[in-house]
Amino acid sequence: MAVASTRKVVIVYSGDFAASFAFSAASNSASPADIDILSLAAGNNTIMLPTGGSSVKGATIIPPSDNLQTITLKGVNGDTGIALHKTDPASISFDTVPPASFVLNAGGIVTGLRILWS
Repeated sequence: MAVASTRKVVIVYSGDFAASFAFSAASNSASPADIDILSLAAGNNTIMLPTGGSSVKGATIIPPSDNLQTITLKGVNGDTGIALHKTDPASISFDTVPPASFVLNAGGIVTGLRILWS
């Protein structure tokens, strides 16, 4: 049975300016609907897309709420990368052909990081 998924980013402003914006990513009618719970070692950690990776359209990276370690998203080991927030989720979208893998560089051991594949 196929699983469909849709990712959405919602931004809500309150206070002197109040507004709400929702941005939906393209829906995926062939989502792997996979959730990985990982432990990252200090340094570069290669993250492989789940089985059926060619159908993956995005990943939402959710660090543990008590994480104190830096996490840097990289395309490959040698990249400088982009520093992710230590505890806030990050949602990334892949183009038509997703990568086979990407790298998360951790400043120390991170236990309980979740990746939701859509």
